[in-house]
Amino acid sequence: MNQRKHWEEVYTNKPADKLGWYEPHLQISLRWIKALGLAKDARIIDVGGGASTLIDDLLNDSHTAVTVLDLSGKALSVARARLDTRAETVTWLTGDITSIDLPENYYDLWHDRAVFHFLTTPLQQEQYRGNLSKALKPGGYVIIGTFAPEAPPTCSGLPVQRYSAGQLQNTLGHEFELQQHQKELHVTPGGVEQMYLYCQFRRKI
Repeated sequence: MNQRKHWEEVYTNKPADKLGWYEPHLQISLRWIKALGLAKDARIIDVGGGASTLIDDLLNDSHTAVTVLDLSGKALSVARARLDTRAETVTWLTGDITSIDLPENYYDLWHDRAVFHFLTTPLQQEQYRGNLSKALKPGGYVIIGTFAPEAPPTCSGLPVQRYSAGQLQNTLGHEFELQQHQKELHVTPGGVEQMYLYCQFRRKI
């Protein structure tokens, strides 16, 4: 509950576009998703999507089966208010990715920018991986954006686990095949530089 309280306070006390991870558009994620050529009714989950604009861009690209999951109900309410009537076409889930019960072999694409690096214990990482393995279809895709080794050791007042592509591959395990990776220097609205690592995996069939 402490983590949930932390994120509820974060989203209550600051506008979404002033938070450290805010970007107007997630360019790498959007480019990679487009390149996958998914059907418009492919099931996509944005883990920790919160108030992110990714959902807006996916809807603008005519995706019709999008789920947004976040620990913070406040974050989801910000996104729902922004989307107005379009929010009715989205599935909204409030919960902890390490413990929420997700449907089995359901999603075609799992997207996570800036959630996994907050899971700093082996148990949390294993619980996340277990939910990923359960919920993603065989042959499904995973796009994860985490702090790279050069990034700061904390974010939003919490410690983070930083990853190289090889370390992220080892953490997810042999079930997931690394297809591509790319770094991106993100500058927060407050001017802090954070090096992100984006990795795309495919779950083996």
